[in-house]
Amino acid sequence: MGKIFVDACFGKETPYTPVWMMRQAGRYLPEYKAVRAQAGNFLNLCHDPEKACEVTLQPVDIVGVDAAILFSDILVIPNEMGMKLDFLAGEGPVFESPVRDEAALDALIGGEEAANKLTYVYEAIALIRERLAEDKALIGFTGSPWTLATYMIEGQGSKTYNICKKLIYTNPDFMHKLLLEVTEVVKLYLEKQIEAGVDVVQIFDSWAAALEKSKYFEFSWNYMKDIAAHIKAKYPHIPIIMFPKGIPAYLDEIDGDFDVFGVDWSTPMALAKEHLGDRYVLQGNMEPCRLYSKEATKECVTSIAETMKDGRHIFNLGHGILPDVPVENAKYFVSLCQEVSKR
Repeated sequence: MGKIFVDACFGKETPYTPVWMMRQAGRYLPEYKAVRAQAGNFLNLCHDPEKACEVTLQPVDIVGVDAAILFSDILVIPNEMGMKLDFLAGEGPVFESPVRDEAALDALIGGEEAANKLTYVYEAIALIRERLAEDKALIGFTGSPWTLATYMIEGQGSKTYNICKKLIYTNPDFMHKLLLEVTEVVKLYLEKQIEAGVDVVQIFDSWAAALEKSKYFEFSWNYMKDIAAHIKAKYPHIPIIMFPKGIPAYLDEIDGDFDVFGVDWSTPMALAKEHLGDRYVLQGNMEPCRLYSKEATKECVTSIAETMKDGRHIFNLGHGILPDVPVENAKYFVSLCQEVSKR
């Protein structure tokens, strides 16, 4: 049986435009909160294949999306590269010892050794694959090397990224060395996700907008392109989604060997279509806060459907679903996307 989501990623004709949501396995679902409470904390949930499988499948069963996305976190990579990670209430992820000098960089676990430590992710994928309906796709993912590096250097989330950016301008060789190290682990991690059973992979570049244009391409996009080319060469049947958040002014220089470009909510769909629609399938891009209102949801879905009616498209939010969105509204969004796009 074919998977509508995979077909859409390759720009094939589908009965309707498929839809999924970033962070769809999350805190807006009471069922997720129950499993998270059993796990004790967020990292425990990521490390438990059985529970990770359960929460991955929840939005497929409850909300009706066309694809499941593996429940995990982008920061399991630096964690298994030897960095102690905690998720602190109210503060989010925090690394105990950030990587800011050559000694810390040299102490990192790299390559195959780091990728092999992520067995709980591959075990979760195998379980999900067994239990996921045949016509539903499973999306694997990673953070981009730049986005991962921001956490590794800053030690936690940042509003200014000044420690990272100081290194870019004062010690670019150090930054490239770190990014290369992370890139090698990411390639192996995605390979192992594919071997375990994912149908599609997405690379999240959540902090793309932190960099000016020339530095963005040098320190982020080129590494993402390298990963995509590596995966495409080995697994041409696996669609690749690139999601750099917040770079509408950089679209004229986007290129690479991938299939789908994720459009964030700050980038007008028509602009993305103008620059990229002839080369890539576009994914997105409803403002997640519209989910608080069915009226606002309908207005946006209708507008996106109109913009993309003669283009290749996958419905999604322009970033992650928020924890206090009513489940009923999420269901409404999914069914509306499927309905308005019926061929």
